[in-house]
Amino acid sequence: MTSQEFDAFYAASFSRLTGQLYALTGNWSEAQDVVQEAFIRAWDRRRTFNPDSAPEAWIRTTARRLAISRWRRVTRGLHLAGRHHRQEPPIVEPPTEEHLMLVTALRDLPEAQRSALVLHHMCDLSVEQVAAETGASVSAVKSRLARGRAALAARLADQAPAREEGKLRV
Repeated sequence: MTSQEFDAFYAASFSRLTGQLYALTGNWSEAQDVVQEAFIRAWDRRRTFNPDSAPEAWIRTTARRLAISRWRRVTRGLHLAGRHHRQEPPIVEPPTEEHLMLVTALRDLPEAQRSALVLHHMCDLSVEQVAAETGASVSAVKSRLARGRAALAARLADQAPAREEGKLRV
């Protein structure tokens, strides 16, 4: 991939990848940071990137792994500092109320289910591609998707009546 092709790839993919990582992390700044770091790592490999070999998947996987590593470092640091409670990241207002509800509901899901749902539904990856990116079997991904959808639907249903009540009071 030439530097001009890489620049075009960056321009076309950065916003989409940041949105996907935001859904995974629940933190807009963190999502931007890990996607940017993944692109920096990809820049050194741009000559070996084939536009037909899904370089966006490489960026997404790298960014997801960076986010997980950062979360583990923070958790380990808090534990070592004697703080046994986890500090919640600041809430970032999303563009729409529906987006906030979705991100909030996704945060409550286990990481494996959240990753499967985001990769399959937001990134439009097939079950086989999700399995390849996460290192899980196809049957495990199908199970995570089914359980994740059920849990997500329940959480969103719980949020909807509260939202409607809030509108009635206004």
